[in-house]
Amino acid sequence: MKCFQKQLKLKPYARGFHLITDTILNAIPEIGQIQMGQLQVFIKHTSASLTINENADFTVREDFEAHFNKMVPENAPYYKHNYEGADDMPAHIKSSLLGASVQIPITQGKLNLGIWQGIYLCEHRNHGGSRELVMTAFGV
Repeated sequence: MKCFQKQLKLKPYARGFHLITDTILNAIPEIGQIQMGQLQVFIKHTSASLTINENADFTVREDFEAHFNKMVPENAPYYKHNYEGADDMPAHIKSSLLGASVQIPITQGKLNLGIWQGIYLCEHRNHGGSRELVMTAFGV
């Protein structure tokens, strides 16, 4: 079994949903050495998340942002955790809804994603700063 682990510090992204599949692939080219396995990508933050979805039409990412902002509004009167700004508590909730990691099969040295699938960085803060990912690829 082969196992590779890399950490990646992403540049700061604006609030929203961003396609980062190529960034991940460029950071861990060792995936090419695995014929059958898995890639786990984990984000080390509580106000940003990861998910897999549409990789072709950017309006899907815009619709995600619009829907999540409606579903988890800022300035809800029942939020107690509000000293870091109006976007902070909603960011924590959104992060928990989407999750801190994704796992993708590796087949013949490539991510075995569907033709229209890509990995999103979901930045839930107005000024979240750079985010750190841990990528672990393993298999035979």
